[in-house]
Amino acid sequence: MTHRQNRVLPTGDIVAIPDRGLFMGNRGILHDAEGRLGVARWKHPHWITCRLEFKGRKRNLMAPGSYTELFFLDEAVACAAGHRPCAECRRAEWLLFREAWVGLYGEMPAAAIDRSLHRARVERRAQRRHVAPVAEVPPGAMILLDGRAHLMREGAVQPFSPAGYGPLRDVPSGAVTVLTPEPMVAVMRAGWRPALHPSAL
Repeated sequence: MTHRQNRVLPTGDIVAIPDRGLFMGNRGILHDAEGRLGVARWKHPHWITCRLEFKGRKRNLMAPGSYTELFFLDEAVACAAGHRPCAECRRAEWLLFREAWVGLYGEMPAAAIDRSLHRARVERRAQRRHVAPVAEVPPGAMILLDGRAHLMREGAVQPFSPAGYGPLRDVPSGAVTVLTPEPMVAVMRAGWRPALHPSAL
């Protein structure tokens, strides 16, 4: 069976795998009439994370002329890839996210938040990463450890796989490479938390 190239990893890579995950995202139309991804990995800076079901709406996946549906294991992965909660289908989560953002950076419209996130999440055409002391990385953020993405938890980390998270591991010492964009990390540090896959709970 051939799988569509529409699953997003914490590293920002978009791959063809069977695991769909809990959330869907939108970055514009990235596929052609045959449903194949081109070179572009976004067409606008408004990267959002959506529910899989909302008001009974139905979509034909990767339909010609319609935005490319991207899928994430959970919201921690979506955040690492640079997506924020949708203001329509995830209104309550968006308002909590926005409240934390405004407390840090001041009042600004959603479009300005998206532009700020875009500057922090990509560099040329690649994921922008940063290094930080592990003690400053909050639960919900994703880090790179031994070449593999890990989810930060309270006093532990969990290795990522497309099907779910592995067993808890001890938190490393020193500085780590953080996959989640810096403004998103700051919002998490301020108290907002992404929704996690059951394997993390």
